[in-house]
Amino acid sequence: MMKTEKQLTEDILKITATISEKYPELLKYIGEMPVDIPDDSNPSVTIKSLQDFYDSLNEVLKKYSLEHDSGNKSH
Repeated sequence: MMKTEKQLTEDILKITATISEKYPELLKYIGEMPVDIPDDSNPSVTIKSLQDFYDSLNEVLKKYSLEHDSGNKSH
């Protein structure tokens, strides 16, 4: 089922908060990620843009946490 714009926006805020809390060094990269937010002044932007941005955030978080967490394990 496709999420609504409101649900996606809430999910994006949640994942951004998680990143901010766990990996604040990632915020500068997220700030540089292109995202087009749907609004009345930009009708060509669809909810797919939000979904793509959310998917990208998830991917960045997954990859970074795997690298970061595996790099911190004791040998």
